[in-house]
Amino acid sequence: MALTHKQKEKVTGEVKRHDKDTGSPEYQIALFTEQIKRLTTHLKKNKKDFHSRRGLLKMVAKRKKLLSYLEKTNESAYKELVTTLGL
Repeated sequence: MALTHKQKEKVTGEVKRHDKDTGSPEYQIALFTEQIKRLTTHLKKNKKDFHSRRGLLKMVAKRKKLLSYLEKTNESAYKELVTTLGL
């Protein structure tokens, strides 16, 4: 299930660069982290949902790529984001 607008605001409020930010790596990583948490709890209940498991693995890979990009380009923002999100 997709995140509602209020849930997105709650998750990304502290990592946004500006009010209309939707494309920064920090914003995307925060959204992926929240979706990964939700899917993980879903998969604990539904162990045979392999289609959702595949989507989860794709999200984890995408988040990992974004994290490595952020670490290369802006190491201080990377460290701050990791502590903020608890990764």
